[in-house]
Amino acid sequence: MSLDYLLDAANWSLSNPEGFPQRILEHLGYTALALLIAAVIAFPIGLLIGHTGRGALLAINLGNAGRALPTLGVLMLALAVVGIGLVPVTIALVVLAIPPILATTYAGVRSVADETVDAARGVGMTEPQIAWRVEVPIALPIIIGGLRNATLQVISTATIAAYAGLGGLGRYLFDGLATLDYDQVVAGAIVIAVLAVVIDLALAGTQRLLVSPGVGGRGADNRPTTVRPEPKPEPAG
Repeated sequence: MSLDYLLDAANWSLSNPEGFPQRILEHLGYTALALLIAAVIAFPIGLLIGHTGRGALLAINLGNAGRALPTLGVLMLALAVVGIGLVPVTIALVVLAIPPILATTYAGVRSVADETVDAARGVGMTEPQIAWRVEVPIALPIIIGGLRNATLQVISTATIAAYAGLGGLGRYLFDGLATLDYDQVVAGAIVIAVLAVVIDLALAGTQRLLVSPGVGGRGADNRPTTVRPEPKPEPAG
């Protein structure tokens, strides 16, 4: 086993339809599509239940159930229903990405102190204004942390696209195992790992740029505040 496949210049040629640049773009495309759909679904729900406290238990339990679902199993089910292609892969990756985005959005909004929310109401802000202008900016570090978590999970799991007949970096794993070309398998695994680290570092840098020092906690006021309690289930009957 060697790194010849990884270091072969032909595999890094932009004109090679099966080279690393093309496969990386495909892999990032599957990842971005799944994260976008998951964020569109999970962020508004997390913001709503975090702001109102209603439906939190149901949403969190559903999120935990989503974490427990095996992604490959979801893909197999989606393949059986809609057939081979981009749709089943996207469904499986979206199911994987929703729980961390939902959970961290909810947790971030609930972490905003009651005094801050009450002060916003006291100056006449509406509930949507409080949610978007007060709670979201304060919760942004936690929300971005959830997005980073979801991104790493999706990038590392998007290899399943090859199982559904698509491209991406998973092709090196599936094709290499099928032909017993372990140099190809190792090369694909290394590129996937490096890509995940690079994307995480990029998101970390973006987080530092977007989050102000006060919101991020550096130099923030350390006075004790009252954080809104978690909602409790209503008694039966």
